[in-house]
Amino acid sequence: MKIRDWDSNLKVRLFGEAAINITFWMFFPFLTIYFAGEFGKDKAGLLLIFSQVFSVLANLMGGYCADRFGRKTMMVLSAFGQGLSFLVFALADSPWLNSPWLGFICFAFVGVFSSFYWPASQAMVADVVEEKHRSHVFAIFYTSINIAVVIGPVLGAIFYTKYRFELLLIAGIICIILAVILAKMTRETVPQQSQLVNENDKWYSFLIHQMKDYGIIFKDKTFLLFIIAGVLAAQTFMQLDLLIPIYTSEFVHNQPLLKFGDWAFSVSGEQAFGILLSENGFLVALFTVAVTKIMIKYKERNVFVISSLTYAAAIFMFGQTNWIWGLIIAMALFTFGELMTVGIQQSFVSKIAPEHMRGQYFAAASLRFTFGKTIAPISIPLTVWIGYDWTFIILAGLAVLSAVLYWLMFAISEKPNTVVSKKGSV
Repeated sequence: MKIRDWDSNLKVRLFGEAAINITFWMFFPFLTIYFAGEFGKDKAGLLLIFSQVFSVLANLMGGYCADRFGRKTMMVLSAFGQGLSFLVFALADSPWLNSPWLGFICFAFVGVFSSFYWPASQAMVADVVEEKHRSHVFAIFYTSINIAVVIGPVLGAIFYTKYRFELLLIAGIICIILAVILAKMTRETVPQQSQLVNENDKWYSFLIHQMKDYGIIFKDKTFLLFIIAGVLAAQTFMQLDLLIPIYTSEFVHNQPLLKFGDWAFSVSGEQAFGILLSENGFLVALFTVAVTKIMIKYKERNVFVISSLTYAAAIFMFGQTNWIWGLIIAMALFTFGELMTVGIQQSFVSKIAPEHMRGQYFAAASLRFTFGKTIAPISIPLTVWIGYDWTFIILAGLAVLSAVLYWLMFAISEKPNTVVSKKGSV
């Protein structure tokens, strides 16, 4: 399915979201280093965990609201909220005010509004794209994000240190522009039956209904295992923004990346991290669609299991070297584990989700990331308590356990009379 054949909603989103993603990735990868420097590694890790608790709750509420009040409505409100949060963050790090605490609060709010945006955006794709094309469309959106991951950190390495205030200001303005574009140029796609709301309900009634709906979702053992396994796997790939930048900043010091005779191009820890992040984004942007086309030919069980084992091998390699080229090789393996499941995991969720509950299913599924991101920052204080070696070994072990749970998940789903087998073969 070519982009020119896409629904107009998706075309608008693809280019609008690309702009904010590039700006976002110009400063986001360096924020962990910033907070660790301002608060210390112990406190920064615990604060990041605390901030993600709100994102988990917002994610669940976002799925409910996307089904009840509309995909477009939630995306517009979320983009506008992110814009305001970035603008206040810019003020907190401006020539007139220097408040790391206010900056951290704004960072937490950005995460909350992102969690509201995500379920609605994913459900919109499922609303307007036929099942046979969904993996391809999801892969292209993922590719666009990773093009931003290539461009953003490179520009950030140039501008972040001296122009952080300006970058945050630009991010806020672009988010608000995106909200206006979404409001003017997209249409609502939520099935009408999802928006039936009793006007006589009390203000808190939606929370009660929401808990009932999620109770039904989590009774699906296969889907529950999918989430738990995803949370464990997330402990590895979430470290790309958490542990790895701190690790490289501490252990990579003016290493020669390229050398010709007496001339050498050396990199510091922050530059090494920028290179690794750009490598990840470049490989994802280049190979996502191709790898997805290959992976859909294989059993989903094998793809999920091997992906987790690949993550385990890669994160273990990271902990065994501080040589820049060793880190680059580890990142290549890490990226391959990521690419294996990019397209099929979203397609898997849309396949088993009832049409009128897609938003909530995507919200529940994205708990793999929001809840995983809540736990992942514990790796930062762990390096103080038990050291880097054991921290990386524990992360690798969690990825192996994830592979075991994925295997168990498909073993259950292949039994007769399971929830998934009634809704669609996996």
